[in-house]
Amino acid sequence: MRYHVLACDYDDTLARHGEVAEHTIKTLERVSRSGRKLLLVTGRELDDLLTVFPHADLFDLVVAENGALLYDPGQRSGEPLADPPPPEFAERLRGEGVTPLGVGSVIVATREPSDVQVQDAIRELGLELQVIRNKGAVMVLPPGVNKASGLAAALDRLGLSGHNVVAVGDAENDHAFLSAAECGAAVANAVPALLRQCDLPLGRENGDGVAELADLLLSGELDEMEIPRHHVLLGEGAGGEVRLRPYGTGLVVAGPSGSGKSTVTTALLERLVEARYQCVVIDPEGDYAEFAGAAVLGEPDRPPGPEEVLRLLESPDQSAVVNMIGMPLRDRPAFFAELMPRLVALRARLGHPHCVVVDEAHHLMPAEVQEVPVKDVRDLGSLMMITVHPEALSPAALDLVDGVIAVGPEPAETLGAFAGALGRDTPALEGEAAEGAALWRVSADTAQLVHPTPARAHRTRHRRKYAAGTMSKDKSFYFTGPEDRLNLRARNLHNFVELAEGVDDETWAFHLRRGDYSTWIGEKLGDAELAGEVGRVEREKPDDSLRRVAELIERRYTLPAEPTKYDPDHDDT
Repeated sequence: MRYHVLACDYDDTLARHGEVAEHTIKTLERVSRSGRKLLLVTGRELDDLLTVFPHADLFDLVVAENGALLYDPGQRSGEPLADPPPPEFAERLRGEGVTPLGVGSVIVATREPSDVQVQDAIRELGLELQVIRNKGAVMVLPPGVNKASGLAAALDRLGLSGHNVVAVGDAENDHAFLSAAECGAAVANAVPALLRQCDLPLGRENGDGVAELADLLLSGELDEMEIPRHHVLLGEGAGGEVRLRPYGTGLVVAGPSGSGKSTVTTALLERLVEARYQCVVIDPEGDYAEFAGAAVLGEPDRPPGPEEVLRLLESPDQSAVVNMIGMPLRDRPAFFAELMPRLVALRARLGHPHCVVVDEAHHLMPAEVQEVPVKDVRDLGSLMMITVHPEALSPAALDLVDGVIAVGPEPAETLGAFAGALGRDTPALEGEAAEGAALWRVSADTAQLVHPTPARAHRTRHRRKYAAGTMSKDKSFYFTGPEDRLNLRARNLHNFVELAEGVDDETWAFHLRRGDYSTWIGEKLGDAELAGEVGRVEREKPDDSLRRVAELIERRYTLPAEPTKYDPDHDDT
């Protein structure tokens, strides 16, 4: 379910000539019974609204005074959301005979042509106030207070996100309100500018238009409607920008090791988080531990717990990286299988998270697994799976995929592997070479070459994993010695330093002379700068070479003071 909230304006939207028809009331009751929240967002003063509309208790919250007052019908309590203008402002308008003149908890309201006197009073009293117009009404409020700010306060009270709201209105003061929602709809009698700029112009007027919107909401048709202004930039293709839907997308980012999968994924994550979509990254190897847009749960010595993750995600503005680096490899699939259904349940209750990213997806959902803990990507909003081997994913995971981003020098090979796993022909590539990235929407027979737009923030890739995580066998360093008497596997840089301090001088010198340390750091870890510094030590062969190499590693990667609690030589297979 994409939309958990229906937010309605009152006058000329729900109401016609100030009254709400009985069939409109029944429509609101249907929406409420579906488990969705109802919000009333109006420019009216609260007392005035309650006098003309006896059904306010249908709504979970009421935002009155054009965003300046939040009212809870269940508690019958109101909370001003801003300070009112000074009393002398309304007194001056009364003294000048301005009528009608309404003074609420915060708002001061009148009608045209009294806007001239209002502007003169603001200027001559030296006040910082804004004037908002609404079909001849003139509303005076503190700066920054409008229906959008009031909607945000109501959603904050409920623990919900604007990305799960469909809003409907009719007038000039509804522009910001509709823009703050994931989908902004306008009834057919709305002012022309609102009808042009909204996401969904309705075919009916007033309450009938709200009923039309409610039918789309309850049937699920609204979920599938495209809202292009929310589409997320991937990069540039031959025809211009290439963007992805933020909802209902099952995406695989695939390519060989070191091809740029994390770079592409981080850029997409950055844009989603900037747009205030809540994202959760399931991070088995610590690759996203330095992503600035999310809180990191889990350390090398302390794996995260499901309850910790869920508590953090209660706030829709908080994204999370679930760092599993401190968890033995054998325990990670079970943790994943436990966490994912709980994320689905959280979204069913609150409408977020909006996107879940699963790194190393072929380890957590391998081909041998017949069922995966996700049945429909829409249960998580959207799903991104990152993998080196798309053909190694569970068939049940492949069923969730509607798009593939292939990165690396040979995207056609990656797409071919994925197509083979699906029993499809390899798609043809369209467009000019674009640094080896291609987007295939699997319903099509062709894939589009794309130049990915990089993230704005720089990220030091794999730093924590290399420092204290568990690297794969092909990336680990092996102390063997000159006669292959040893086979000590260093699975991270911390473990490398520990083992180096324990091996005999002959073994250390053997690898030093051969340049094995700089080769490992440069080729397997991809850190050319550190490899160069270690290479200089190898060439010089000083008596304190071990100490110097250890200091170079510690300075660059800030090794933990204590080793991890588990022994990677025994906990990994």
